[in-house]
Amino acid sequence: MLGKVTATTVATETIEGANGVRYSYRRFGKSGGVPLVLLQHFRGNLDNWDPALLDTLAAEREVIVFNNVGVASTGGTAPNTVTQMARDAITFIEALKLPETDLLGFSLGGFVAQEIALLRPNLVRRLILAGTGPQGGPVMHGWRKDIADAARVDQIGAEPLLYIMFKQTPTSQAKGMEYLGRFMERKDRDASSTLATRDAQYDAVVEWGIPDHDKLQRLAAISQPTLVANGDDDRMCPPRLTHLMGGLIPNAQVKIYPDAGHGFLWQHHKEFGADVNAFLSA
Repeated sequence: MLGKVTATTVATETIEGANGVRYSYRRFGKSGGVPLVLLQHFRGNLDNWDPALLDTLAAEREVIVFNNVGVASTGGTAPNTVTQMARDAITFIEALKLPETDLLGFSLGGFVAQEIALLRPNLVRRLILAGTGPQGGPVMHGWRKDIADAARVDQIGAEPLLYIMFKQTPTSQAKGMEYLGRFMERKDRDASSTLATRDAQYDAVVEWGIPDHDKLQRLAAISQPTLVANGDDDRMCPPRLTHLMGGLIPNAQVKIYPDAGHGFLWQHHKEFGADVNAFLSA
């Protein structure tokens, strides 16, 4: 009898979209119901998702993670706007013939998730926005220098990742080391993204964050039930933005996780996974 498929053993598949690009993705979990599609952070690939979080989510629903256009093992050239990233993600979802999805967007993936919900509202049933911010919001026009420098190094390793993603406390940093151990469990690894993809993604981040109070009003058009979550010391997308989105999205709830930074969903993977499952089942 075959063993249970997990985040570290599920096969990587490919599918061609209507744009001619072959997307890499992994799909597993409890079948039936609305699948949960996850949208990844800046420079992240399939492997960067915490396998413990994915396994928690997959216990109750089907989970789909993928590389968008130009990212890691997916073909094409990465666009430098969030809107085009959203359209490319829609193309992937359509290639899988999914009539409806739940979306979980993390960081840059949260920008893309907001845009998908606005561009194709009938495609999204429920929305989770993790460690992210709204277009045109305050303190969003690029990241503060120490975070930008750590995030944009040519070879991102353990030290900059721990600095960006985890709070500078012994407990949070220890949880970061635990995440790194889980991250390395998978044997067949995804490709790394290129520096050109890094630069295109950062251009998209900077453009998204150009201060524009009027663009905040777009959030009023997100009608889906939305969970907005963050760590209490996220220095990349500060929690004030989480509260701002929670106030502007009509049907939103907010949760802030303690002693945590940008990678709160890895640090609090059990609690966050349970919260997401409860939210999607409500």
